[in-house]
Amino acid sequence: MLPVYVLIDLETTGATPDKDRITEIGLIRYEDGIEVSRWQTLINPEIPISSFIEGITGISNAMVHDAPLFQDVANELLSHLQGAVLCAHNVRFDHGFLRREFKRLGITLQLQALCTIKLSRLLYPVHKSHGLDAIINRHAIHCEARHRAMGDVEVVAEFLRIAAAEHGMEHLRNTAATLLQHQSPPADIHARLMDEMPESPGVYCFHGENSLSLYVGKSTNIRRKAMSHFNGEHVRIHKVRITQAIQDITWTATAGEFGAALLEANLVRQHHPIHNRFHTHQLYTWHLASAAEQLPLLKLVTLDDMTPEMSGQFYGAYRSIRQATAALRQMAEAHSLCPQWLGLEDSDGPCFAAPLKRCKGVCCGREAPTLHYLRLQQALINQQLKPWPYPGKIGIREPGSGHDKTDIHIFDHWCHLGTVDNISDLEQLGDTKATLQFDFQVYKLLLKELSKPCVQLLHL
Repeated sequence: MLPVYVLIDLETTGATPDKDRITEIGLIRYEDGIEVSRWQTLINPEIPISSFIEGITGISNAMVHDAPLFQDVANELLSHLQGAVLCAHNVRFDHGFLRREFKRLGITLQLQALCTIKLSRLLYPVHKSHGLDAIINRHAIHCEARHRAMGDVEVVAEFLRIAAAEHGMEHLRNTAATLLQHQSPPADIHARLMDEMPESPGVYCFHGENSLSLYVGKSTNIRRKAMSHFNGEHVRIHKVRITQAIQDITWTATAGEFGAALLEANLVRQHHPIHNRFHTHQLYTWHLASAAEQLPLLKLVTLDDMTPEMSGQFYGAYRSIRQATAALRQMAEAHSLCPQWLGLEDSDGPCFAAPLKRCKGVCCGREAPTLHYLRLQQALINQQLKPWPYPGKIGIREPGSGHDKTDIHIFDHWCHLGTVDNISDLEQLGDTKATLQFDFQVYKLLLKELSKPCVQLLHL
């Protein structure tokens, strides 16, 4: 399949590498398609094995009591892995545990990794399930020791043999190579992703030559999300273009998801990454006149024209003049509003809709302007960009989940002034009037956050 690869499976005390430990290792090493070594061992995890895990794997505390510690077998394991591609069913799980165990010993494990689940998806796309049990049933594979390390490794080895027979070795080799190519970042980037980037909320940025901003992304787990760009499971052309151009990666951890979303919106607005196709276009909105006879009653402006004092007088957000105009015409027809008074027609006398009874006649004296204005306000109410409901600045306190970081996000008139660690740092944000800049994406994020019953709101 590949020049040199190791099929591996681990049994563990649980699913979290930071707190759980390995209890068993099984592997087979292949070179040029030939098995050259096979190795398995129980491991003393130095923590108790729960009855639930024992029920799944059959490995008990008594079985591992006299087994070697991971540090006792680390060198032998490294000799089997040297120069090979690590292959496993859900390789992220096994790779994560191995990296954590070696990191405890002060060793940085750097291996290319290939997931045989993803390989199965590419080879057998008509099937929905590609877990090990599904593969066993689909290909009628005999397994003597399911959920034991070597037993599961032998299942994967048999699956690869069947796949080669059904698809041809060359096709299997090419598919594995393609999958490996698309999910493997450059070595230095990979090392930084795995050794430095946290598995916490935040924002990451891919950079090209001369620090060009290629892509900004956010996640509740930025390491996992950043690694997904190299994932060959769902290859997309734009993903390939991004990964091929990456020269560097930077990131910022945040307390939570809200802070990550705010930071992403800010970075996209500032740097216009070439592969971020959202939130970078100009938006249009309708500005409502302040009086019933101030014609036209609606004027199309850009959201950049909006000032904090005018919030509450704007309606809708549209990507183009054409989209905004079409939406207004549809609303006028649905509510029998006058297209002439709305600014959709430039003519004298009654509008074209009045003789057809599609306008209630404000343009020819049949309807009072104040009544027409009231009906227009009612028709627009669901599209209103809401007025700022507070007398001044507010802060939203966002505590971290599972870590000590806490962020306080400061807002005024829907504008994000900045984020601080504590109230005493507010002065660094500067003068409010000098920093207010309305952003529709931030407006939507803040509305959603304020609607949550558990939001921690501070009045500043």
